Amino acid sequence: MAIKHELLLLLFVLSLCMHDATLDYHQALSKSILYFEAQRSGKLPANQRVQWRGDSALNDGADAGVDLVGGYYDSGDNVKFGFPMAYTVTMLAWSAIEFGTQLHEKNELSNAQEAIKWGTDYLLKAHAASQVLYVQVGDGYSDHACWERPEDMTTPRNSYRIDNTKPGSDVAAESSAALAASSIVFQASDKNYANKLLTHAKQLFEFGHKHVGLYSDSIQQARGFYPSSGYDDELLWAASWLHRATGEQVYLDFLANSSTTGGKRTLFSWDDKFVGVQTLVSKLILEGKIKEEGIWGEYKKALDEFVCSMIQKGNGNNVKMSPGGMLWWQPWNNFQYTTSAMLVLASHSSHLATSGTTLHCPGATVSVQQLISFLRSQVNYILGANPKNMSYMVGFSQVYPGQVHHRAASIVSIKKDRARVTCNGGFDSWYNRNAPNPNVIDGAVVGGPDAGDSYTDSRSNYQQAEPATVTTAPLVGVLAMLA
Repeated sequence: MAIKHELLLLLFVLSLCMHDATLDYHQALSKSILYFEAQRSGKLPANQRVQWRGDSALNDGADAGVDLVGGYYDSGDNVKFGFPMAYTVTMLAWSAIEFGTQLHEKNELSNAQEAIKWGTDYLLKAHAASQVLYVQVGDGYSDHACWERPEDMTTPRNSYRIDNTKPGSDVAAESSAALAASSIVFQASDKNYANKLLTHAKQLFEFGHKHVGLYSDSIQQARGFYPSSGYDDELLWAASWLHRATGEQVYLDFLANSSTTGGKRTLFSWDDKFVGVQTLVSKLILEGKIKEEGIWGEYKKALDEFVCSMIQKGNGNNVKMSPGGMLWWQPWNNFQYTTSAMLVLASHSSHLATSGTTLHCPGATVSVQQLISFLRSQVNYILGANPKNMSYMVGFSQVYPGQVHHRAASIVSIKKDRARVTCNGGFDSWYNRNAPNPNVIDGAVVGGPDAGDSYTDSRSNYQQAEPATVTTAPLVGVLAMLA
């Protein structure tokens, strides 16, 4: 068995070395991390590499008497939505935990850590008291009615919070997961900071567990943009990361006593974390830390079913695929589901290889090498191996989207022209301008083509042309594995 185990692990390593000769995964990795510097809100640091951006939103939180400067804008607008921001940080942290060695070998670990810390520093500020978490700054409706740079935007910067009278178990638990996972990332390099993250993570988990409710019920301004469908998944997700960070039995018991494992899911996203929970539980099973029986077996069975359906080897109801070979979930930012699913596949493949096992799908046994081959096909599609022969990662390869739906990228840099761009003037001069954006937002992954592999490079095509932090964050780990 030991020889078989070592052979499977060797084959896994060899499969990662099989690079596509036409695609530079290392360059894609570097750009994917660089993208987060373009999304920064607040006072930019001296080592800021994306030079067309400037300081912005320096008074955030002033209306509430709290310092909420910093964090990330979620996509192509200028609002800070806490729910997807926390998920973004969790995905970045998971990438660094699972593939930290590869990031270090490519000299990108410190850059990845900076991207994570920009998010965790903000989440620490947002967690202003044990039962207070600020979950949004800015108003999506007024923001979307204007086309302005973040550096001189004029839209309202109202702050919105959850507390014991206005609960938000989902966003509290996702923020807990983000801080718990990040504490693992910084445990070796900055133990004091890691411990601080863990303290806040524990408090947020307790807050979300004791005061239950959907944050988008408490915060009406979030409902039209990032509504939550439930909070059981986030509480389990937070417990999974807290257990991994602490090893404390109380969090494992929370997972064991859950009334649901989520069952077979159709996707993994900022709103549905069950697949992530199932992946972390499966890791414990493969490591022999818990037995594949009872509820633990149900978690793993659900993950296996999701992976099998994704790689087109499920028992019916496989994830749809386009004629060009792209996994297809939804018309609006389809790639966010692809990249999240690929981080799951990359992590699970690594866990299978380490344990010397394979995946059993209905009527077929799937090797780790086959899983990596499928993963590579999806990444290659994003990077240019598709019917359009276009990279959907901006700034990568010779052909990529030029009219990205992104306010900051589409308007001349404030460093080149300080003349104020007005709310409506931005639409007239920049949004409706039929030309490539003046600023190339390297590493941004747009929403992607439709179910028939068709893509229209137009700024007004926000379903396909808008990038988001939740899309690129999980890709960091995937690219680190392949690079």
